[in-house]
Amino acid sequence: MKILVTGGAGFLGKKVVEELTIQYPESEIIVPRSSEVDLRERNEALDYFAKTNADVVIGIAARLGGIGDNRKNPAFYFYDNMMIGMNTIDGARLSGASKLVLIGTVCSYPKITPVPFKEEDLWNGYPEATNGAYGISKKAVAEYALAVNQQFGLPVVNLLLTNLYGPGDDFREETSHVIPALIKKILDAKRQGINQITAWGDGSPTRDFMHVRDAAKGIVNAIRCDYSQPINLGSGQEVSIKELYDFLCKYLNFEGTVFWDSSYPNGQPKRLLDISKAKEYLDFEPSISFEAGINETIQWYINNEEHLNSLSPKHG
Repeated sequence: MKILVTGGAGFLGKKVVEELTIQYPESEIIVPRSSEVDLRERNEALDYFAKTNADVVIGIAARLGGIGDNRKNPAFYFYDNMMIGMNTIDGARLSGASKLVLIGTVCSYPKITPVPFKEEDLWNGYPEATNGAYGISKKAVAEYALAVNQQFGLPVVNLLLTNLYGPGDDFREETSHVIPALIKKILDAKRQGINQITAWGDGSPTRDFMHVRDAAKGIVNAIRCDYSQPINLGSGQEVSIKELYDFLCKYLNFEGTVFWDSSYPNGQPKRLLDISKAKEYLDFEPSISFEAGINETIQWYINNEEHLNSLSPKHG
């Protein structure tokens, strides 16, 4: 097969490419770079898909970031993800791909959703406001994929991914998510002799953290799946933000205190995905424990910290 992975040079994409080389060692794997194609530009994107003529398309490319960047740039998050998503779907269809695996997000779920989140609840309310534009854009793209599947017959698998972490994560202050941001914050505080760190909100929200390699296995397994309705992909475990802070402070031997600044938003109150459909349709079972995954992430950051700090911040 010829497999095209949009976003294949990113945090998740690299692990998906590694997993593809394991499960499909004879396949040609194509990873477009931003210098080759801007997936937001329709004609440019469709021309690239036609030229590539891939058998399978895995759509990972997206505009991503933490709460701060989502609040600052909601229009960019909505527009970029809508255009990337629709152009990927149409590119796959018009170039004759036999399967499209499309990556969605837990952020598309309503702010208040019964735990664990079931796929049937996806449209039962508005997402948490701090990432509403992002969540709605990704949900709309998934719905468009279903419409294209129904009208034109493009085989599609829609995956809803939970919060990811692991080696290679984004540790930049502008766009990092909670685990890499907290690891960096604690290590910086220790080195500078600071005995208090500040946390957003009150620590009560819960999250479902999945190691990036587990996510990659589920995504690659989806190539063999014939179920087009949304499928959750998560760890099956719920961790509160306070528990995460306590765990990392203890793990990194930080003896200072945490100040919970409730003037900042908590984000979505609870997140835990029901992964029964992933087990049924993708033969998916998370295998990396949270403690082992955190240790691996910390060691990767320490080993690469000097290089990461030398990079200039990237702005959208």
